[in-house]
Amino acid sequence: MRVNAYAAPAAGEPLAPTTIERRDVGPNDVLIEIEYAGICHSDIHTVNGDWGPQPFPVVPGHEIVGRVTQVGADVDRHHVGDRVGVGCMVNSCGTCASCRRGEEQYCLSGMTPTYAGTDRDGTTTQGGYSTHVVVDADFVLSVPDGLDPAAAAPLLCAGITTYSPLRHWGAGPGKKVAIVGLGGLGHMGVKLAHALGAEVTVLSQSLKKQEDGLRLGADHYYATSDPDTFEQLAGRFDLIVNTVSASIDLNAYLRLLAVDGTMVNVGAPPEALGVRVGTLIGGRRSFAGSAIGGIAQTQEMLDFCAEHGIGAEVEVIGAEKINDAYERVLASDVRYRFVIDASTLR
Repeated sequence: MRVNAYAAPAAGEPLAPTTIERRDVGPNDVLIEIEYAGICHSDIHTVNGDWGPQPFPVVPGHEIVGRVTQVGADVDRHHVGDRVGVGCMVNSCGTCASCRRGEEQYCLSGMTPTYAGTDRDGTTTQGGYSTHVVVDADFVLSVPDGLDPAAAAPLLCAGITTYSPLRHWGAGPGKKVAIVGLGGLGHMGVKLAHALGAEVTVLSQSLKKQEDGLRLGADHYYATSDPDTFEQLAGRFDLIVNTVSASIDLNAYLRLLAVDGTMVNVGAPPEALGVRVGTLIGGRRSFAGSAIGGIAQTQEMLDFCAEHGIGAEVEVIGAEKINDAYERVLASDVRYRFVIDASTLR
């Protein structure tokens, strides 16, 4: 079937309306009529070529919520009419050690990204800035009834990207957690860390979002532009989750960790970042990275969010506003996630 979409024709060029072909529904496939698709900074990095050459034209979008309209003969987990979600991946090898552990995001053969990847039939995957998508049922999530669908869309990337390290490194009661940056990822990190029971601190360039940070669940809020912040908070945190996609002084932040503390990068700046090994040795500190979560953990996160009434803070836009939204994301002019109303594509 051919469906309406918005695609980037080449690196750095504005997205434009187009049509794309979706594959026929196979025995283990689900056809989803998309309701909402979040705009992630990764979409912008991809279409701008920040992460290398891409198979243009590219339809971005890996924060997808919609309704099932058709299922394959072998599908029994999802049914026509169900509200479902699709995140950052749509396939993996299924047999490697990572996949067998339920960590498909770390597939040793490389998971298949929702867009700009190579699908199982050899075609290029195209994402959620479209009216419909066909996805292997094993990579389709159930969206609980208690979640607003527009606010749920960013959970499929921003939510799981922050939930996964918080869970892996044991954020919870008695733990002091810092979230670096209060943007699309950071605001979800604050909400989730608070709901997990941790003591939450936001580390942001300025105090201009302090009121928001405290409203979202932060216990403390500090401006990193103030040198006193780094002296005052030295040795404070068990876990720091860095959500920003820009260069920062890693060593200054690492010194904020307590003994055995860990700093985890989930933001992915295009340039290399430098670490002084002595900063790690001095406190038996760790510097780590984390991608999204596996399918099972992503479902766990959605259920957790429904239980705790957590959704993203969103600004819903029509498809004709996508390029404006990209400019506003780059200018940090969104609180906190743009979500495309896919009905405006039909």
